[in-house]
Amino acid sequence: MGQLNKRTLLARLQLLGAASRAELAKSLGLSQPTAGKIVDEMLEIGLLEEFDGDRRQASALGRPGRMLRFDTRSPRLVTIQLGVTETSLSAVPVGASGEDDWQTGFATPSSPAQWRRALVKSAALISHKGLWGVVASVPGVVDEKNETVLYSPNLHWTEGAALKRLIGEVWEAPVALVQEERALALGHQALAPTQEDFLLVDFGEGVGGAAMIAGRPFVPPLPISGELGHTPVFGNKRRCGCGGVGCLETLISTSGLLRSFAASRPRAAANWPAFVEFIAAQGVVPWLAETLEAAAGVIAGALNVCGLRRVVVTGSLVEFQPAILRYLAAAVERGTLWARLGRVEVVSAPRRRTAGLVSAGIERLVLPMIEGQN
Repeated sequence: MGQLNKRTLLARLQLLGAASRAELAKSLGLSQPTAGKIVDEMLEIGLLEEFDGDRRQASALGRPGRMLRFDTRSPRLVTIQLGVTETSLSAVPVGASGEDDWQTGFATPSSPAQWRRALVKSAALISHKGLWGVVASVPGVVDEKNETVLYSPNLHWTEGAALKRLIGEVWEAPVALVQEERALALGHQALAPTQEDFLLVDFGEGVGGAAMIAGRPFVPPLPISGELGHTPVFGNKRRCGCGGVGCLETLISTSGLLRSFAASRPRAAANWPAFVEFIAAQGVVPWLAETLEAAAGVIAGALNVCGLRRVVVTGSLVEFQPAILRYLAAAVERGTLWARLGRVEVVSAPRRRTAGLVSAGIERLVLPMIEGQN
């Protein structure tokens, strides 16, 4: 019961962001001595910190109330984004802000040995003192329970590469691997806690999604979830890195969009800035409309299956003018059953990978460490 109370109190503080001891006790139905004992323990190990609250919460004597939050001072977790083209790293406190701010990084190489060597060099540039663990965002089909990458269409060398062991050799600390879209969904939920149910869809080097239901990640029986980009699109003949033909991501990933852009303007520059500028001037041209319709059909199908009505769009499509998101939102709405009964919401948001990795780190590394000390 004691361990459950700790997890419940910390989960509530994650949801609230900051709260007083009395507020935590009342909201959880715990006695103030019980809540206070847990808080004192968390303060002693450095998981939480106290700060002066707003004057509006002052006592009768005029002193601001003492508030609690996750520690914002001491770097405790190393967060890693293993991307298709770049790997980024930071050492962050458990009370890290919601903005991604990578301290160092390197171009992602093409083998485990090369990646480990580059990781060692970058690790020397960030804090090593008092670390509690390392949390890595990894693309592909990730078996988080067994800490392995089963399949990665855009980064094949990670498959069976023992990434957890490689990372642990660099820091000699507990390691957790998190599928990259799940990390983004956790980050969005951590900073928008009232949005408990949504499908996050991230556009970039690939196209992936992750569902949050009742404030928790949807965990299917198999470690395959949110692979929206590998849904085949009728009439699409492009070959995908997964080995299939016609996958959605060959059309709407950054490389897929640039390929279509180059085909539509063979004599013009075909780079991302030129593409963004072109869309800003021309809007949704016919070939882009077809691509957005295909993406919307896949997203609408996922909403119909999961019973969700909110979509959070992150990544490359957010760089465009609002007209692009409006077009996608309208196309998604046309394909969802719930739109006949109520409102379907499609919104854009920044990538909040660090916040998601910290949230996963607290759940999978920090709490087990605390429980193991008792």
